[in-house]
Amino acid sequence: MGLLSGMSRAKWLLALLFAAMAAVSVRAAIVVITVAAERAVPPAVSQRLEQDGRRSGAALLDAAGAQPAPASGTTGTAPLPALPIPADYRAIPGVDGTIHPAAPFSMAAAGAGDYGRALNCLATAIYYEAASEPDAGQRAVAQVILNRVRHPAFPATVCGVVYQGSEKAGCQFSFACDGAMARTPSRTGWARALHNAGLMLAGSVEAQVGTATHYHTYAVRPAWNRQMVMTAAIGAHFFHRWQGYWGTPASLSMPYRGGEPLPGPHPRALPLPGATAIAEVQPPSPAPAAVAIVAPPPAPSPASTIQPAYAQASVARTAPAPVADALPDSQILDKWKDSGKPLR
Repeated sequence: MGLLSGMSRAKWLLALLFAAMAAVSVRAAIVVITVAAERAVPPAVSQRLEQDGRRSGAALLDAAGAQPAPASGTTGTAPLPALPIPADYRAIPGVDGTIHPAAPFSMAAAGAGDYGRALNCLATAIYYEAASEPDAGQRAVAQVILNRVRHPAFPATVCGVVYQGSEKAGCQFSFACDGAMARTPSRTGWARALHNAGLMLAGSVEAQVGTATHYHTYAVRPAWNRQMVMTAAIGAHFFHRWQGYWGTPASLSMPYRGGEPLPGPHPRALPLPGATAIAEVQPPSPAPAAVAIVAPPPAPSPASTIQPAYAQASVARTAPAPVADALPDSQILDKWKDSGKPLR
């Protein structure tokens, strides 16, 4: 019996050892992934947002009729999608203030590069929107973004939601357009944003936010909050959802299928052809034929206008009269008179 008891105890200790090794392996894998993400190039910014208390979040949606955010610290809003409401939905009069947690976000259908891009975009939004917020506040901002990804009124990717409108200088979140990304984030702040972003992409849910798709800080009072239901107040942010069916968990029905674009603001859209008038280039008219013009010769200057020292050298004069040769005739001897004549 003692031998059997010892063997059972050994098996039990061996099982505990394997369990501990598995736990250490999982933790090591998490640490490796986190360290690799921390070493990834963070968005370029140059001061700690924790120090200046920045809480931006201005939104401008591309959908027709979208209303931009009135100021920093709030999201914009969008028109409700023109989709039919399920026939089995029954609104309960007077009981629209209920809060239902959203379903966990799933990346099961994501492609090979989607997770890294989604993590970068979500962590960037968390950092610039809620760098000085507690962990619950950062996860609440992430929950709003993930709710929008699955709502038919918004883009279907994480990066698409975060950088929507940047191609028209009317960003959904103001940090993507106002130059805030020119600052370098702090190492600790970026690591905390990455950690909370990873938790949310892995399926964590910030239940108290519910199905909120909008938020604003206590310093801003956007007009859209009068038509919405507030779900939570966390840190400096108030969170809201739509009334009726479009604010229920069933409205978050768009499945995530990956296809994440590159992280960062979208390239600015170029004007369409014909948007600006372009002057038609006309062929140059032929130059007139050159006409030879002969200038008249200059008139001689009168002697009275020239200095006396140069008068004789500058004034045109008539040729002098020939002077008679006063030399005597040459006397040639007779013997030389025939010199130079050809011989006969």
